[in-house]
This record gives sequence, C-alpha cells and structure tokens, in this order.
Amino acid sequence: MKSVVCFGDSNTYGHDPATGNRLPDEVRWTCLLQKLLGDGYKVIEEGLNGRTTVFDDPNDDWKNGVDYIKGILCTHRPVDYLVIMLGTNDMKTVYKASLEEIAAGLNEIVLRAEKVMDLKQGYIPKILIVSPPEISKDILTGPFRGSFDEVSIEKSRRLAEFYKKVADKHGCGFIDAKQYIKPSVEDGLHLDAQGHKGLAEIIAKTVQEL
Repeated sequence: MKSVVCFGDSNTYGHDPATGNRLPDEVRWTCLLQKLLGDGYKVIEEGLNGRTTVFDDPNDDWKNGVDYIKGILCTHRPVDYLVIMLGTNDMKTVYKASLEEIAAGLNEIVLRAEKVMDLKQGYIPKILIVSPPEISKDILTGPFRGSFDEVSIEKSRRLAEFYKKVADKHGCGFIDAKQYIKPSVEDGLHLDAQGHKGLAEIIAKTVQEL
C-alpha cells in the first residue's frame, strides 16, 4: 500500500467557510482523494488552520510548517507521496512577505523533507507541490478581511509562477490549483464542497501520473 501525506493549512484541514467548523469526511478533498485512489493507497491528513511555510504566527508559534515537516514525515514512515499545499497564510498582511520569500519558504520545506526521508527511510517520496487557489475579492468583506488585503489578493494570483520554479528545481509534480477551483463566496479564502471535489480530482489524477 502506498502512503500519501497531505501537508497543508485550513484548506487541507477542511475549514467550512459557511460555519467555521470542519467539513465532514464526505466533503473534504483528502477523504475524496482516498476514494479516488482506492485501496492501494492510504491518504494521511496533515492540515492545520493558519499553517505557514516558515513564518511564525504572532499568537501561535506552532503553525510554522518548516519546523514540523520532519517530525510529521517520520511519524508516518514509510511515505511514498507528499502533497504540499501551503502559502495562503503567508500572504497575510502581518507577515509582509514577498512572493520570493514565500517561495523560499516552500523550498526550505521541500529540502528538509528530502533530507529527512533520504536519511530515515532510504528514499525520497514523490513530491507534489500544489499552488493554492487564489484569494478572491470576497475576502475584503468576509470574516478574514482584517488579515488579508488587496495586496494579498494580487500575490495569490501570481504565486504559482514562483512555486513552479521550486517544483522544477526539485523535480516535483506541480498543480496550479487556481486553474481548476475557486474559493467560496462566503469568505473568499476557503473551499466549498465543489472546490474540494475539484481539488481531489486533479490531485488524484496527478498522483497517479507521478
């Protein structure tokens, strides 16, 4: 059986944009991915609300992805596939991060993942980088309007070109999610049921092609 670790933020956790709770198993893309891939795969959910690539949340210092990737991967050894979808929270106004800095954060996560897996299990998983869906203008009037602004929206539209360079550098698979799905109108940030379904479908297809 092949294991697939899905490492991400609230859109991997399954934050419900309508209620703020967690979406049920039958809706979350990770669970749909399991169904699409079938019994030959085991999909492991590692989504955390607010997770960044390398930036320390001023209120929750345990949401920095780069500090946790090694432990998470070693917890789930052996790991055959690693799906990374991060970067949305890096675009919060509090971090003032450039696209180059966000991509550098992703690059560091990939480096650490490669190094620890090569050391601890003797081979590197096939890595799939997913550039997250863009942030829509609905963010400006939704519940997260204080954390994101127009600059965040523009960054989200351009992030994929920077992430693609990281993917190419490491020989990773790559998906530009904004080409397939959009965030909900409720908050302009999180995926609704249709978004989760579309994401699961394109990730399943890409994992099988890796």
